[in-house]
Amino acid sequence: MSAVCLAGSSRRSALVWTTFAFFAGFAGVAAFGPVIPKIKDSLGLSPVLLGLLGASPAFTGALLRIPFGALVDRSGGKRPILILLGLSAAGLAGLAAVFGRYPIPPSGLYPLFLLLGMMCGCGIAVFSVGIPTVSYWYPQARQGLALALYGGLGNLAPGIFSVILPLLVQWGGFTASYLVWLVFLLLTLLIFGIFMKDAPYFQYREMGIEIDQEALLLTCGQELIPTGQAGAALKRAALDPRTWILTFFYFVSFGGFIALTVWFPTFWSQRFGLGLVGAGALTALYSLSASLLRVLGGLTADRLGGLRVLKAALGATALGAAVIIPADGSLAPALAGVMIMALGMGFANAAVFKLVPFYVPEAVGGAAGIVGGLGALGGFIIPVLMGLSVKLLGSPGYPLGFVIFVVLAVVCLGLSRRLTGGKEP
Repeated sequence: MSAVCLAGSSRRSALVWTTFAFFAGFAGVAAFGPVIPKIKDSLGLSPVLLGLLGASPAFTGALLRIPFGALVDRSGGKRPILILLGLSAAGLAGLAAVFGRYPIPPSGLYPLFLLLGMMCGCGIAVFSVGIPTVSYWYPQARQGLALALYGGLGNLAPGIFSVILPLLVQWGGFTASYLVWLVFLLLTLLIFGIFMKDAPYFQYREMGIEIDQEALLLTCGQELIPTGQAGAALKRAALDPRTWILTFFYFVSFGGFIALTVWFPTFWSQRFGLGLVGAGALTALYSLSASLLRVLGGLTADRLGGLRVLKAALGATALGAAVIIPADGSLAPALAGVMIMALGMGFANAAVFKLVPFYVPEAVGGAAGIVGGLGALGGFIIPVLMGLSVKLLGSPGYPLGFVIFVVLAVVCLGLSRRLTGGKEP
């Protein structure tokens, strides 16, 4: 192998384009959340159906993370990301067409909305593809900050779209709003397809150059080497019990982040009487704060250790939820609790994926798929549970539903003691 790295692009460029793709795909979380209050009456939705529709993108966004995350070990990240963004674009095109045909959609279209929401959610799965893609570009000592920048900046999308989508709806209606979004996603597909390059290992393999792990590290800075088989990476990760502990952590932190991003528009509008734009703005405040704090969380995890940061973040998440529970219609304490939860979830999200390559270094792609995929199911399950809380308890069920987060955080803190095996990163 040459003493000079023959791979095209650079790790910084790869981080930029992968983050850009994740930003565009992750916006699918907000496919319905910001506009649900406006279409609630026309579709005749109960609180449970409301939560299910808002969370529908998270369902496919979670499940597709598993096979597509593992696929990176075989093919690199570029091709899977293009496929996922293409499916998401098809879902957005379908929504634009439906709203063009039915400006006030009848209740009979609810199943179609669920289907199109799940298609929009395909782009969310870009996350688990990007984790190993970025990890293979960066040495392990620098992965914490790189992955936090990737996850944190990409996570800004739902918050930004929670503000933009309601404004677009008020400006031009549903059809124009989803068409603008579709054009943005198609441009992302084009730009990413042109400029993105896979990690040096995959480029060398495509060029037919013999790969020496030590030389690849010295010349190109790639420390982790993929297994080359998606199935093998998944199997190896699945057989490690630490993968499942990390998955539960991510169910609470990242799944909870998605859950609240899709639930808060309903929470603020139904419990506090805020309008479409006001509810979207407070949702964005939470989502953007958690996303930006994820970057700081990654830097802190690099310096203090991922597990130590994770424990503190879980404690903050439980504290924030505990502040919201007795708020009972008072906006100030509810908002204070929300911001404490944003702090906890932002730091926890960064810390979990600092731990993935540390504990499962031999199958990063497979572990990222399992942790990111099954963990993200929290974004689908938790809003339904919170909707059920409202159905059973009425309006007080909105704050009381946050008991779920207190219980989940406490369980995570108990499980953290089983993760280390006497070694803490």
